[in-house]
Amino acid sequence: MDVLAFVLSLVVICYALSFGDALSSNYYEQTCPGAESVITNVVMRATQRDNSVPAALLRLHFHDCFIRGCDASVLLDSVGGNNAEKQGLPNLTLHAFDVIDDAKKELESLCPGVVSCADILALAARDAVMISGGPTWDVPKGRKDGRTSIDTEARLLPAPRFTLFQLHQSFTQRGLTDKELVALSGGHTLGFSHCRSFKDRIHNFNSTYDIDPSMDPSFAESLRRTCLGQNASFDLGSIMDTSPTSFDNTYYKLILQGRGLLTSDQTLLTSPVTKDLVTEFADSLEAFYNAFVESMIKMSSITGGEEVRRNCRAVN
Repeated sequence: MDVLAFVLSLVVICYALSFGDALSSNYYEQTCPGAESVITNVVMRATQRDNSVPAALLRLHFHDCFIRGCDASVLLDSVGGNNAEKQGLPNLTLHAFDVIDDAKKELESLCPGVVSCADILALAARDAVMISGGPTWDVPKGRKDGRTSIDTEARLLPAPRFTLFQLHQSFTQRGLTDKELVALSGGHTLGFSHCRSFKDRIHNFNSTYDIDPSMDPSFAESLRRTCLGQNASFDLGSIMDTSPTSFDNTYYKLILQGRGLLTSDQTLLTSPVTKDLVTEFADSLEAFYNAFVESMIKMSSITGGEEVRRNCRAVN
């Protein structure tokens, strides 16, 4: 895809996104009243087997919503000559697809053809946060599943190396504010990042510095020991913060100490507005939780689908 075609695809996709006016907290009250309990139980069982599941589900939902809206396009498998979103470079480390499959299988037995994969993913992300000790909230439901999934569109996702300006552009194009940008970035309180996402900060940063000067030196040295040189193993990396399975505000506290892992984390201090928000969320867990819930509801209401899939990996 050439540059012009890529830019035009971004314009078309962002133009097509809309906030779901038809979504409702009681959408399945009559048609599948046990849907949320089924999903919660599946997520809880999966988390008991693998404590990386909550971070994976939250990331899946975010990566879904930022491409064509929250339409479960990230769940589709490649077919024929079309490579799906999950084959795009930023999505190659996504996992926990099987958790969504398990929830869908149970829901199809309970109320076939009713609950969309997009709603399952939105509810699973909420449950992932709650199970990790974070807040819970009523998820508006009624999303439809998309029929299009293209690997190259994964390039539209915010990247680990994004500056604040680039992050602002990406979030603004999806109708999200700087406060929502900072709050949603707090999802990085869960999980792990591979060396390739931050190695440019700890090796040959620029012509003047080998290490990003905004990074705490001792933190940088510990990362350099893990990511040995530019050719570090694909599987090596670092936890996102010091409590990677607890949904808390440690992420923001570490940024203020120069210990944000990614460029896109530490760059939140480069504007007075976003720096003030980082400080506010570091000081107040309640403020972070409130902002995160509001931001998740808004982001997860970006819609774009058209059917309810019977199988989350394939269109009907």
